Amino acid sequence: MRRLFSAAFAYMLVGVASGLFYREFTKVNDFPEGEATQLGLVHTHLLTLGFVVLLIVLLLEKAFALSESRLFSWFFWLYNAGLVLTSAMMVWHGCLTVLGQESSSMIAGIAGMGHILLSAGMVLLFLALRKRLFAAAPATPAIPASAV
Repeated sequence: MRRLFSAAFAYMLVGVASGLFYREFTKVNDFPEGEATQLGLVHTHLLTLGFVVLLIVLLLEKAFALSESRLFSWFFWLYNAGLVLTSAMMVWHGCLTVLGQESSSMIAGIAGMGHILLSAGMVLLFLALRKRLFAAAPATPAIPASAV
């Protein structure tokens, strides 16, 4: 549970910092206001996919003890690796755009791998949640026919 809290807190800090970086980096480089760049999306991706999603998973952990499933650890590391990889490629692509340089298809490919890791992590989260939901369901005692 502490791992989830720490990760959510870290994503909140990095998400807010990425918004500040976006504003200052575009200002310093005289990037036209309103022009499209990936840097503007990093802030919301980190806050939503990192901070908010992990806080929701923290609540699910508290309610259903998700970490008791072996799948949960796989979810945690795959999901975080995917989010870090995707966000890093967004920052790289966005910086190149602001600096007026061409982006390569390599960046898109690596970002795609990050999205695949995010998706695999989400599938593992749902599998772990399903396992714990049905394990946590209290067994209803059968009433013998003679008792009625």
